[in-house]
Amino acid sequence: MLPIRVSSTRSHYQQQIGIRQFQFAADEPIEVGGADTGPTPTEYVLAGLGACKTMTIQMYAERKGWPVEKISVDVTLEKTPDGTQVHALLTLEGDLTDEQRQRMKEIGDRCPVHKLLSSSLTIQTTLKQKEDRPTN
Repeated sequence: MLPIRVSSTRSHYQQQIGIRQFQFAADEPIEVGGADTGPTPTEYVLAGLGACKTMTIQMYAERKGWPVEKISVDVTLEKTPDGTQVHALLTLEGDLTDEQRQRMKEIGDRCPVHKLLSSSLTIQTTLKQKEDRPTN
């Protein structure tokens, strides 16, 4: 996987995100000091989870030849005294049996992003060495 580049801008909290040929903005809402020019980082993470679940289910349903007309998932984040919980409300439209619907829910829970977020994840940050600037 190619690196994803995130860089600050001159617009307070706004960040420019580069993923392959795609460019996005991330920001914070106005009420916390941002300009609301893009989704928050947390919203991007939750969107990635939702997209991964629906894509994984769609691939599985296509391989099985199951009549899925539409797959959607509403992803929310809840902060509780015991920690943080993500809720994913899955909607499957089509002429499907209860067994097919249950199987697709299970398959969605096996998507790569679900696995990544629900595992014990280690993040290692390395500081890039300061580059010497040529003197003239």
